[in-house]
Amino acid sequence: MNVRYPHRINIAIDGPAGAGKSTVARLVASRLQYVYVDTGAMYRAVTCIALERGLAVADEAGLASLADTLDITLLPGEGGQVVLADGDDVTDRIRSREVTASVSRVSANAAVRRRMSELQRRMATAKGVVMDGRDIGTHVLPDAELKVFLTASPRERATRRYLELGDDAGVTLDQLEQEIAQRDRMDSEREIAPLRQAADAVLIDSTGRTVTEIVEEIVSFGLKAAGSIAAGEN
Repeated sequence: MNVRYPHRINIAIDGPAGAGKSTVARLVASRLQYVYVDTGAMYRAVTCIALERGLAVADEAGLASLADTLDITLLPGEGGQVVLADGDDVTDRIRSREVTASVSRVSANAAVRRRMSELQRRMATAKGVVMDGRDIGTHVLPDAELKVFLTASPRERATRRYLELGDDAGVTLDQLEQEIAQRDRMDSEREIAPLRQAADAVLIDSTGRTVTEIVEEIVSFGLKAAGSIAAGEN
């Protein structure tokens, strides 16, 4: 039981690549003493291992088999969430450009998505979870008490990624913006659980705003939602 906030809820944060979902979700979870689940890291882990094993992203059966057998563990770490795949720390490797370029194809695989969604729902059973991704509010946790759709302009998202990679990454800001736009199209147009804002989600545009501002806004919404539930139980 969370001592400070006894009435726990689940918070779903969706949005396109580079919107700041992971950073915001992790900080919101910390503020509320909730568990943070980075679903994107789970798909990236599958993609990373598939690429390292020479598995083609178009090999649907191979990817399905991999997802069913791969042991993915998410652990809290000093610098953020630690991602293990079959006990191997892949935290840094899942952020490579190769993985980024392929993860949309892998996450569009119906069997992979079904397996990851199953694992994610299990993590949220006890409540008190902040989960971010592309389809959390619409597909994975449609009954989440608070849903947020976090976005930002493509240019701003590209700029954030460029600053994260550094000048030695061998990629221009324009290239990153094009890659992000392509990722948006692939995520929005896929047949299985496409990226879209849930009808009851709160829309937050992070363009030009600080992480602290966004976190405080979501925490406020979360406390109000938890308070409403508590009032209804009394």
